[in-house]
Amino acid sequence: MTEQYTLTLDARTIEDADPKAKPLLEQTKASLGMVPNMYATMANSPGLLSTYLHGYDYFREDSGFTPAEQEVVFLTVSRENGCHYCVAAHSMLADTQSKVPTEVTDAIRDGTEVPDEKLAALSTFTRAMFQSRGFPQREDVHAFLDAAYSERHVLEIVLAIAVKTISNYANHLFDTEVDKPFASRAWQG
Repeated sequence: MTEQYTLTLDARTIEDADPKAKPLLEQTKASLGMVPNMYATMANSPGLLSTYLHGYDYFREDSGFTPAEQEVVFLTVSRENGCHYCVAAHSMLADTQSKVPTEVTDAIRDGTEVPDEKLAALSTFTRAMFQSRGFPQREDVHAFLDAAYSERHVLEIVLAIAVKTISNYANHLFDTEVDKPFASRAWQG
């Protein structure tokens, strides 16, 4: 078995960030009160950080999913990608901000049946989109649409998969340390 490579680039701070990344980190600190470790490492590539943040904001603001549904999508993708950082972060957000029932969050984290019918359909379809690389089966789409979602939501899941894959892969490459605010929901997969 081969050993995973970890990037050796230092996490960036507001003070030493590239001029294109600096305002993104400043805006993050202003809105969150901190610069998460994930953003500090992604700042090594201003385009990567900018693409992630803009796509994330679009999904949060305009996907047509409720905050709880958004966390279900992000958690499902992050679990499928095996991202310890994002599963922890989105679990904490699910618990404290998006008000996802803990049993739903834990089911996604554990890979067990989601105990809410609509959120289960959302997680199942997100997983089908991820695993099929965007080639879902007709029955997958019909089950999703039958759960009161739309074809527009299918495209929003594509956006979420893209955004989370950016952050998940960056976290894999850096083996990003989970920030203290997310540590209570640490996940090892």
